[in-house]
Amino acid sequence: MCTGVDVAISGAGGLIGTALAESLRADGHRVLRLRRGAVTGGDDIGWDPESGRIDAPALEGLDAVVHLAGEGIGARRWTADQKARILGSRVKGTETVAAAVASRARKPRVFISASGINYYGDRGDEVLTEDGSAGDDFLARVCTQWEAATRPAADAGVRAVQLRTGIVLASHGGALARMLLPFRLGLGGRIGSGRQWMSWITLADHVAAIRHVIDTPSLRGAVNSTAPNPVPNSEFVRTLARVLRRPALLPTPLLPLKLRYGGELVETLLLYSMRVVPARLEESGFRFAHPRLEDALRAVLDRH
Repeated sequence: MCTGVDVAISGAGGLIGTALAESLRADGHRVLRLRRGAVTGGDDIGWDPESGRIDAPALEGLDAVVHLAGEGIGARRWTADQKARILGSRVKGTETVAAAVASRARKPRVFISASGINYYGDRGDEVLTEDGSAGDDFLARVCTQWEAATRPAADAGVRAVQLRTGIVLASHGGALARMLLPFRLGLGGRIGSGRQWMSWITLADHVAAIRHVIDTPSLRGAVNSTAPNPVPNSEFVRTLARVLRRPALLPTPLLPLKLRYGGELVETLLLYSMRVVPARLEESGFRFAHPRLEDALRAVLDRH
């Protein structure tokens, strides 16, 4: 990446946004944050995704806009209201940023919008590249509409990328962080049959992938951001237990989780099988620092 690149990020305070901003700043790039509420200028850009308001002139001439903001999908039970928040935060927010990008005379070179591998739905053992068809469950429909919301930018000639992200592995946030306590207590175990595929990527590789997309003009449209070696849940569990030097003998009880979060959320996030591979990233020359699970977990958890 050239020096002095200007990148605007929504969701800059989240797990991925924070790591991306730190990586860019460490290399001398300027990071502007899309922020809600009162903004005093500087490197903050005001926006309100619910109302569709954004300081569009602040995007003039930027090198890249990376849109990561959205309601957390696993934070609470999927009531009708929560489902509406999950969908609305993604579609309305993306439409707002995409329209602002499209409106500029000097448009950003690339608009990267987050999406998820849940786009594909529950697909068993099928190997899924970016050419795979969409599923028809709740999250698959969310991802389909989320990605479609980037269209104003693409129609205006901006290179638009929908980054379909897998399970991001980090010790301080996300799915792995929530798994660590039970595994360290020796209470971790497979979920359900353990045959469902888990498509993962380390936080460091995901940040590197975003930066690679910014730098690679040939990448546009859907791009899978997952490591090239997905694993069944049973293998993920065994590997994590081995890295932590703990047993993983008993299956994870699902009833308490279903009582707390509801059956649909638990089944979609924990039991659906998505065997996703990063075909377009690899074809474009991206190289993963941690392509295999055990090495990735040892790096993330500092267990070398």
